[in-house]
Amino acid sequence: MMDRLEWKHAVAAVAAGAAAAQAYRLARAYWNASSGPSRSRVLGVIPARYASSRFPGKPLVPIAGVPMIVRTYEQAKQAKTLTRLVVATDDARIKAACEAAGAEVVMTDSAIPNGTERCEKAMAALGETFDVVVNVQGDEPLIEPEIIDACVRALQASPDAVYSTPVTPFANKSEVTSASRVKCVADARGYAMYFSRGMIPGNKHGVPDPRHEYLLHLGLQVYDAAFLKVYSRLPATPCQLQEDLEQLKVLEHGYKMKTVKVAHAAHGVDEPADVASIEAILARQDARA
Repeated sequence: MMDRLEWKHAVAAVAAGAAAAQAYRLARAYWNASSGPSRSRVLGVIPARYASSRFPGKPLVPIAGVPMIVRTYEQAKQAKTLTRLVVATDDARIKAACEAAGAEVVMTDSAIPNGTERCEKAMAALGETFDVVVNVQGDEPLIEPEIIDACVRALQASPDAVYSTPVTPFANKSEVTSASRVKCVADARGYAMYFSRGMIPGNKHGVPDPRHEYLLHLGLQVYDAAFLKVYSRLPATPCQLQEDLEQLKVLEHGYKMKTVKVAHAAHGVDEPADVASIEAILARQDARA
């Protein structure tokens, strides 16, 4: 049984979640009244933080001679649904590299804990009204602009969802058990049910089933802008903390998330060894061109 302090904390968490949910409903009503329900104005943000416990300086690592963050920007700017695209960073070196490539850069505080909140701060700094915010992970240098467009359109077509994100079948089943590859399961209508660093769905044998289509979560997140403004006010949730996956906070608070299944041959750069695989894919693309 809970003691009094545990009960007090539980009640506070529920109250905080309810307050954030009410704030979202009010913000959504304002957005609908001011810009209509079409979610037409779309801001693309590429968060890029220099410090990283696993891979310091990752945004500037060269991919076939070009900084990874620049390659990501070059891919994202081809998306047709984006009204505006910016890089949000806390580091002058990243800012310089991006501006040299022609990118618009918004400086954000290094204390911001995650990419989602960095996107919120970037949107606020721009001082404009947007209906949708796209978080393009800076470590996805091969993200296809068509995938960005598909996820934006999926959210625009799903008024009951506050978030959309792409998933793709694992090409290599041996990666299904890797903790650095985030997996997703979705329901029959394409709404996300869960994300995990472990193998999901599990089975009684504890090893990947070669007959099952496991889904890899790609580094792209598309938010309803009104929801993004209250996301940081939602209290952390148990599964979010266990998995260290911020998208689980959205699901655990009862919001709907639309997944878009796409064909995507490359995963992002999670660790230094991934750079070589990305460069190999680029070399094959160049050979076919």
